Amino acid sequence: MSPGTPWGPAEPAEPSATSVRVRTVRQASIALGAGAAAAVYLWHTDPHQPGQLLLPCPFKWTTGLLCPLCGGTRMAYDLMHGDVVRAFHDNAVLLTLAGPVVAYAVGRWLVAGIGGRVYRPRLRARGNAVVLGIAAAWTVARNLVG
Repeated sequence: MSPGTPWGPAEPAEPSATSVRVRTVRQASIALGAGAAAAVYLWHTDPHQPGQLLLPCPFKWTTGLLCPLCGGTRMAYDLMHGDVVRAFHDNAVLLTLAGPVVAYAVGRWLVAGIGGRVYRPRLRARGNAVVLGIAAAWTVARNLVG
């Protein structure tokens, strides 16, 4: 070993633009396929009817209270069937706030990935506080109202 050779792990090389594009297209294809399969299943499974084979909310199962995401499956079902009012009733905050934020983040990730750049969204302390505050307020409000 030469005297100028550094010890320890080498710095990771920046991924090439081509590898980022390939990885982005692969991940997007897998997510799209899984989402399409889930949508086909949900299209034929009405979560408003009891006895359907759907994952229960672990928070509601243990506490009996609605979590911030409760109603998300019913909301997705109602949106797929064109009933926006009922979807809003299922989970208003998830529909009005989380939907656009997730769409924006996924869009930025796709545009950056197709362009050969890595997109790493970061949520700082203030952002974490806002998200947790909204989730806590929504949980309390929807459990008090009924």
